[in-house]
Amino acid sequence: MIVEPKIRNGICMSAHPEGCALAVQKEIDYVKSQPKYNGAKKVLVVGGSTGYGLSSRISLAFGSGAGTLNISFEKEGSEKKPATPGYYNNRAFDEKAQAAGLIAESINADAFSHETRKIAIERIKELFGKVDMIVYSLASPVRPDPDTGELYKSCLKPLGEVYTAKSVNPEKGTVTEVSIEPADPSEIEPTVKVMGGEDWMLWIKALKEADVLEAGFKTLAYSYIGPELTMAVYRKGTIGKAKEHLEATAKEITDYVKDLNGNAWVSVNKALVTRSSSVIPVVPLYISLLFKIMKEKGIHEGCIEQMQRMFVEKIYNGADVILDNEGRIRLDDWEMREDVQDEVAKQWDSITTETLASNTDIETYKSDFLKLHGFGFSEIDYSKDVDLL
Repeated sequence: MIVEPKIRNGICMSAHPEGCALAVQKEIDYVKSQPKYNGAKKVLVVGGSTGYGLSSRISLAFGSGAGTLNISFEKEGSEKKPATPGYYNNRAFDEKAQAAGLIAESINADAFSHETRKIAIERIKELFGKVDMIVYSLASPVRPDPDTGELYKSCLKPLGEVYTAKSVNPEKGTVTEVSIEPADPSEIEPTVKVMGGEDWMLWIKALKEADVLEAGFKTLAYSYIGPELTMAVYRKGTIGKAKEHLEATAKEITDYVKDLNGNAWVSVNKALVTRSSSVIPVVPLYISLLFKIMKEKGIHEGCIEQMQRMFVEKIYNGADVILDNEGRIRLDDWEMREDVQDEVAKQWDSITTETLASNTDIETYKSDFLKLHGFGFSEIDYSKDVDLL
């Protein structure tokens, strides 16, 4: 079947298996081009099929020689319908890592369920005995309560008042003003339930009770803060409340595992094109401008460069883990540099539909978005039939 990108409301509904495999290979090639580092060796990644979770897995495997077990919930393909990008990514990574002599497995299951935790723990015992790193990188709009079955749904809204700002439609290349109504107070708690740290803690408790955590183990979750420009819809909105809970959970986990000398951290990462960020109003336009400025300064990074720098310079290789006043690792340090943000603020008002192409790097944004789904690679002939299974 010939597969083409089908984009609706900022969401791509299709994926190309060969393109996804190529994207994984390119990240592997980047890590292999860098010096090896002494990092984790037995890793559980909860949500390792795309974005930062996948790049964490690739860096730890091919940079530190780690065996990895990934948990993610992906839809398989059929003869007429592609699987999700994460399904193809998982398959490609597992095949390439195993070919390199590394332990690599993916469990396709609901990472929020107690049953999945039990399955993962049994597999950890069989593969590793214990794990020395848990990367928690789930990105889901909904979460079923594992005890009651109640389904929590998150929302991305400001708090208190209507938020109005410029945004871009990447498909049409138009810049318009968007207004987002404030969240109802009843929408805050479900968002925290989905995107906060509750499930992260459930995983750590289950792993500890099963005695599969190595002494001195580390666990990471990922967050974002961003500039004042996006603050109302992100950090000061419903998602911000969830991220505050996630960061508080890191401290609770560290206290919970102090007998094992374990550590839990939240890494605040750079704004990048992910399947999640692409649907947040204002953010795609900000990212397009940010990319242009950071490229001009020679400090632009993608997911794999971010994760490689974090593990090599901020966590492993004898590095002293430097935290901010809130106990977070700041991997957004280059994005939030004063000279970068001053330039963002200076250029923001100049962006219109007419100046979008010249004043931002919207082309890289669109290219990165397509590549998340396996499209836009010059090495692939997309006019050819491809096996979707």
